[in-house]
Amino acid sequence: MILQALVDYYDRRCASADPARRLPAFGLEDKAIPFVIEIDADGRVRQLRDTRQADGKRLRAQTFLVPQGEKKTSGVKANLLWDSAEYVIGMERQRKGGGDFTPAQAFRQRIEALPQSALDDAGVRAVLGALDRADWTALRAHTAWHEIEETNPVLTFALAGDQGDLVCQRPAVVRAAQANTAANDAPQHWCLVEGGRRPVARLHAAIKGVRDAQTSGANIVSFNARAFESYGKTERQGENAPVGERAAFAYTTALNALLGRDSPNKVQIGDATTVIWADRDDRIEPELIALFGDDPDAHVDAVRQRLAGATRGTPGAEDTALRFFVLGLAPNASRIAVRFWFHDTFQRLGPRILQHFGDLRIVRHSERDAATPAMYWLLRSIAPQGKAENVPPRLAGEWLRAILEGAPYPPALLNAAVNRCRAEQATDAFGGNVPYLRAAVLKACINREHRRRHGGPPDFQFIREELDVNQTDPAYRLGRLFAVLERIQSAAQPGINATIRDRYYGAASSTPGAVFPTLMRLKNAHLKKLSPGLEAFFEKLVGKICGSLEQPALIDFPRQLDLHAQGLFALGYYHQRQSLYATRTAAESVTNDNPAQEN
Repeated sequence: MILQALVDYYDRRCASADPARRLPAFGLEDKAIPFVIEIDADGRVRQLRDTRQADGKRLRAQTFLVPQGEKKTSGVKANLLWDSAEYVIGMERQRKGGGDFTPAQAFRQRIEALPQSALDDAGVRAVLGALDRADWTALRAHTAWHEIEETNPVLTFALAGDQGDLVCQRPAVVRAAQANTAANDAPQHWCLVEGGRRPVARLHAAIKGVRDAQTSGANIVSFNARAFESYGKTERQGENAPVGERAAFAYTTALNALLGRDSPNKVQIGDATTVIWADRDDRIEPELIALFGDDPDAHVDAVRQRLAGATRGTPGAEDTALRFFVLGLAPNASRIAVRFWFHDTFQRLGPRILQHFGDLRIVRHSERDAATPAMYWLLRSIAPQGKAENVPPRLAGEWLRAILEGAPYPPALLNAAVNRCRAEQATDAFGGNVPYLRAAVLKACINREHRRRHGGPPDFQFIREELDVNQTDPAYRLGRLFAVLERIQSAAQPGINATIRDRYYGAASSTPGAVFPTLMRLKNAHLKKLSPGLEAFFEKLVGKICGSLEQPALIDFPRQLDLHAQGLFALGYYHQRQSLYATRTAAESVTNDNPAQEN
């Protein structure tokens, strides 16, 4: 299914009316080539043309459509009329093995193997003449020569007067390259992607653009040991997974385009490089993809409007049967592992994503906090030291799958969030032990788990966006109480270096029975240091949280709280702190606006 969807995407891009969106035809590929050797018809080198342009602080080479390159695993294999400097101009480099057959010889031999119609082309004759002369003086005089010596970049040829076209782009060369690909003498088998008997691709092109994978590219389909081979097809890679030459070219070309540097279809979710695309061109495609990017706030309304328009039957509302595909890839030695694969219609997918954002919605610490937080920052909030590389392996992929399927979040997500709250109780890293983003993750986990256990409509929120004074869960109330006790201590001892949060949060959230009796005694001592009005305010607030003798809300302090309850504790603590902060801010605003009321 994955390869079929990619082949369909390739065919659609090839048929696009926009030339900029078309993908290379079978047998060709887009290649960044930093240097072009311009030659005369007799093979004399005119100049070395540098195609690179400034892109920020780096130089970026121009991309050209060239004959598809060889898959170079070992030994010497030359590409047709373009390759690295050691192949094109015979630059000497230290190589492992290779025997007496040099890269320069392989490069020339590949050209001479062209059919006579291509060998008669003026550009090809000029290249052969340049190789005969082997006079690269003009290249050595170029200011970038030292870079060529150090980096062995890709080089190719252009015939003077061809107005920017390369020799490898001349019609006779392109026809020969495509004919050679189509006439492949590989064994024929039933293609698993397109059906019918096809020449089977022995080696599939490398996939590039997956973070932390090999820079030269890696494979999704490959076999390199007897343990992975079957039906006696030993050392015959292509026949163990028979994919036709054309289908293999199509899916690898499509996937490399989706993973390209500037591709709008690529997002990084944890350690999984993820590509998202639709089964046809539609303006909602980039909007939905951007929901997993850096700024979901800017795009969530567009998704809501599309869904609302389809529901109301608004004239001109687009078809919501548009199908989306989501493919998550992660590096695995010399291969690429499929971390997750999902596909569904926009009509089903859109509401699930919006539900995810609804579950995350919680009162913000400040106006600078994003109302629709990006997944990248949510993952960082639950990682040690707030670093993306410390996100638990596979967690991002499992979380994304739960979002797309509308399922409960993975238990590891709640575990990671609770553990970070406890681990950072005495630090201000990432905004303190229960910052906005971490509180949003906790709220979403607990609400989804509650719906799983007890049922209810998808929009039911067991934990609400703001402080819920009617919430009777003991762990939530204990979190509220801990926040009030911390504020009482801060009011009684202004400027204190370490509050009860720094010393007791971990124990209070896991074993409240061992800690809260001590905290309540400290509270009594702290209240005596406050003004009568402030003392009465806090006493009343503590009473509302704990309840009265006639209607107790906290009958006792439990000996232990499980992981789920610890998450509720953290949310109660966060909500109450935000409520107290808002109350103090409002009071300060009134005081500043009415100075006479201070007395």
